Amino acid sequence: MRRTLLMAAASAACLTLAPLAARADSLVDEAKAVVAKATGRADKWDGPTTGPKAVGKKTIVYVAGDMRNGGILGVSQGVKEAAGVIGWTYREIDGQGTVSGQAAALSQAVALKPDAIIVGGSDAVEQKAGIEDAAKQGITLVGWHAGAKPGPLDGVPIFANITTDAMQVAKVAAMKAIADSDGKAGVVIFADSTYAIAIAKGRAMEAEIKKCTGCSVLAFEDTPLSDVSTRIPQLTTTLLQQNGAKWTHSLAINDLYYDFMPPALSAAGIAGDGDPQNISAGDGSEAAYQRIRARDHQAGTVPEPLAMQGWQIVDELNRAFSGQKWSGYVPGVHLVTPDNIAFDGGPKNVFDPDNGYRDAYKKIWGVQ
Repeated sequence: MRRTLLMAAASAACLTLAPLAARADSLVDEAKAVVAKATGRADKWDGPTTGPKAVGKKTIVYVAGDMRNGGILGVSQGVKEAAGVIGWTYREIDGQGTVSGQAAALSQAVALKPDAIIVGGSDAVEQKAGIEDAAKQGITLVGWHAGAKPGPLDGVPIFANITTDAMQVAKVAAMKAIADSDGKAGVVIFADSTYAIAIAKGRAMEAEIKKCTGCSVLAFEDTPLSDVSTRIPQLTTTLLQQNGAKWTHSLAINDLYYDFMPPALSAAGIAGDGDPQNISAGDGSEAAYQRIRARDHQAGTVPEPLAMQGWQIVDELNRAFSGQKWSGYVPGVHLVTPDNIAFDGGPKNVFDPDNGYRDAYKKIWGVQ
């Protein structure tokens, strides 16, 4: 009787474990499919093909959240290039990475009385007072990573916020960790609650990892981007001491965290291609490309097409000046790894899709 009961219990346990194993295998298969799609070539234009012709001369000011941030810098370069093509005057002011500095930069921009201000990488809710002041004075505002979603933002007079879908970016980054570990990743997540879009991405990555029954979230580190140079080296050492070999992957909302992690990892005897595998959910900085190419403590990044988004910002402003709605364009999510970096970065070490976006926008504006 006892043997029969034990066999029945074992059989029931197997039946319980079987669905769990099937779900785990299914998630790993899904993760590998997501990664395969995200690493494909981005060589076809899927953005707008119609819109208003270029309006007359305008003055635009790019208020940068922090020009040390590769994403913010890259977008500024795209805006400047596109402004030159469409015939507008471009200026920029650096908020230097602090809320007070960004507020001061926005105030300076308003004082210049431009036709438009681009809120580049500052949180629109935190800068709501300055944004509303600009709008009251008839200044058109467009954001880049100024909120957690693309398009017009609720509660602030932003014509359109330009970004990829942050939740999809987070999913692709997390799926990379799940796929590479075959569903056994031990993950540390780095985010920054100073920015709505950043903390949203961090929590979304956490949620994806928690769906993986064989994975674990070892830590969720809310570390301000403005402090990474001083905090990340010691934090890396502490995390290694706390987690050891359980720490197989890192997920960060920005490449900037990994700028200051390699020395601590190397000091611990960890090879550039060893664990933890560092994956970034944006923005695809030049330094990140260099690390990925050299397999130097970074395994992937989900970059923004920064220059292309700069051109999109100018196009959205042109639509606003013409009394039209925003284009509705949200760039697709792309993943750069050592396996595809040769055709995704080239010598520039930056994600600049070979999809003809410059010619597409010139055709819309009638400036070819």
